[in-house]
Amino acid sequence: MAIEVIKPGLASSVQDAGRPGFYHLGIPLSGALDQQSYLLANLLVGNAADAAVIECTLLGPELRFHAPAIVAVTGAEAAVLVDGQDMPRNESFAVPAGTRLGFGFMKLGARCFIAVAGGIDVPRVLGSRSTYGLGAFGGFQGRRLLAGDRLPLGERSPHARAGRRAQAQWLPALAKEVPLRVLPGLYFHRLQEASAAGFFADTWTVASEADRIGYRCKGGRPLQFHARTPPFGAGADPSNIVDAGYPYGSIQVPGGSEPIILHRDAVSGGGYAMIGTVISADMDRIAQMQPNNQARFVAVDMAQALEARAERSRRLQQMRDALTH
Repeated sequence: MAIEVIKPGLASSVQDAGRPGFYHLGIPLSGALDQQSYLLANLLVGNAADAAVIECTLLGPELRFHAPAIVAVTGAEAAVLVDGQDMPRNESFAVPAGTRLGFGFMKLGARCFIAVAGGIDVPRVLGSRSTYGLGAFGGFQGRRLLAGDRLPLGERSPHARAGRRAQAQWLPALAKEVPLRVLPGLYFHRLQEASAAGFFADTWTVASEADRIGYRCKGGRPLQFHARTPPFGAGADPSNIVDAGYPYGSIQVPGGSEPIILHRDAVSGGGYAMIGTVISADMDRIAQMQPNNQARFVAVDMAQALEARAERSRRLQQMRDALTH
C-alpha cells in the first residue's frame, strides 16, 4: 500500500473518467467532476487517460508516501507542499518515500486532482474505479477517504517522469463569476415570460449545498410557472411533473425558488420540471465553483451547444497529442 491517508481533507475520493452506460438503471456517470483537469493530471504523470486519481474539494488531504512516486496536481489554485516545501501545480514532480504531501486552502476553484504514476489501483465496479457515494460502491470501499486508509498503486508507465509541464491553454479558467451556457429544456415553456427572461438576466450565487450531486443557486428572482391543472401523479406545485429522466447537467427549480444544477452523482430521474440543461462543454466550470461564487446563465441553441462540444473535444485531443510521449 503505497499511499497512507493522514488527513482526508473535506471531501476526497477516488475518481476516474466515469461509469457511462448504466443511467437507465439509475446509476449515474460519477467520475471526476472537472474532466479536463482530471485528464491533464493523468497525462502529466504518464498514466492512461482513464486511470484513477484522488479528487479533493476545498481542502485537500495530507498523504504519506511509503514508496517513491511521480505526482501531478491540477485544478483549483492551492499551495502544494511536500514536507512543507512548495511544489509546482500543473507539473509532474517526484515524491520520495517517507514524505508527506499536503495542501493549502483552495483560493480559487473548488477541486484539485492528484494523479500518481500507475494510478490508484482500486477494483473496477461496472467498468469504473469511480466512487459513487449514494450507492456506496466503487472507489475505495465505496466512500470518501478517511484517515488511516491505505491506497495501492498500479504499475507506472515507462513514460512517467518529473518535470512534464502543462501549457496555459490547458488549465481551467478559474473565476469567481462564470457564464454557464444553457440549452432551454422540455419544460422551459411552462415559465411565465417575465420569469423566463429573468432567469437569464439575473446573477445567481452558488449556495452552500454544492457537491457532486448538484449545485443549488440562490439570489435571483423566484420563477413563476403558468397556472395549470396538474396531471395525475404530478402533485399540486406547478414546478412538479410526472416523473421523467434527468439529463446530466439539467436544471430543476423546486417550488420555483432556487435552481439546482445536477452533476455527475445525481439521481437519474424524478418529479421536478427541467427548465434547461447546462451544455456538456461547461460542466467542468461548475466543478470549480465555490460556495458564494456567482453564475450567469446564457441561452444557446443546439447548434451552438454542439459546436462548443466539438471545440472542447479538439482542445482535449491537442492536450493528449502534446503530452503522450
